[in-house]
Amino acid sequence: MTSLLDALADADHVIAAELRPPRAELGATAGMDAWIDTYHAVRSLVRGGTFVFITDSAVGLREEDNLRHLVTNLGSDVPRSHVVPFLTSKHTLEYCLAYADRAVQQSFGSLVVLGGDRSVGAPRCVAHAWELRKEIRARQPGLRLGGWANPHAESGRQVEHLLAEDANADFYLTQVVSHHDAAGVERFVREGERQGLRQPGVFGVFYYRSANPRTLEALKGFLPVPAEELLKEFGEGATAVDICARTLSTLARAGARHFYISNLPAGRALSTLSAILERAKIPSVPEKRTG
Repeated sequence: MTSLLDALADADHVIAAELRPPRAELGATAGMDAWIDTYHAVRSLVRGGTFVFITDSAVGLREEDNLRHLVTNLGSDVPRSHVVPFLTSKHTLEYCLAYADRAVQQSFGSLVVLGGDRSVGAPRCVAHAWELRKEIRARQPGLRLGGWANPHAESGRQVEHLLAEDANADFYLTQVVSHHDAAGVERFVREGERQGLRQPGVFGVFYYRSANPRTLEALKGFLPVPAEELLKEFGEGATAVDICARTLSTLARAGARHFYISNLPAGRALSTLSAILERAKIPSVPEKRTG
């Protein structure tokens, strides 16, 4: 199957799902049930042509070793080309370098390397993610590495970071954005064009399952949440699928081409994603660029 980097370069739109491994503190039974849901979600999404990102220490919580569980349980029937693990620097340097070695040994062609939230959880082993990517690139030069950008921040500086000689990023993911951030996304895209940014980007989209004020407030600690706007949309009768599809359509018009969707329900990941893409009129399988 086509690699992530090839798909990002050639397709009009690439859609990925971001899934979380179970939390490390779950008991044996609960952890096993959670992993079963995750395995089913990964298998069904990948078999349908969707790329899957698997997080590492998302929102500061210690999660199970995503690579070990993927290798142990997915078997050979799920193409590694469509599964992309995350690695944060919130481990020892030795662990991170060994993790990259394991990824290559198990035929994972791509790895997203992030710094990780400084405010919670274990400390970083390096100050900046590019430092870890530099170490990994020297050790495993064939591994395609993903970086990070934030369209909510000043666009010029964000693009400069991606263009820096020591960025060591073949592609990048972005912080979560919504249709209420379309102007910022467009500025970021245009600034990338102005500065000659060649690395493809995958824009983050959050699947808000409800307008529960307490949940939205908690999420604000980890990502930008347009809480008032979401409350208004849900109050006017929009569904979670409607709102997520609205984000995809609006951001595509703003110039974003590729997206990863976070917070899909693991037990219904494929059906939920299919409903979103149908509503947004975006194909689920990458299609070659026509222009």
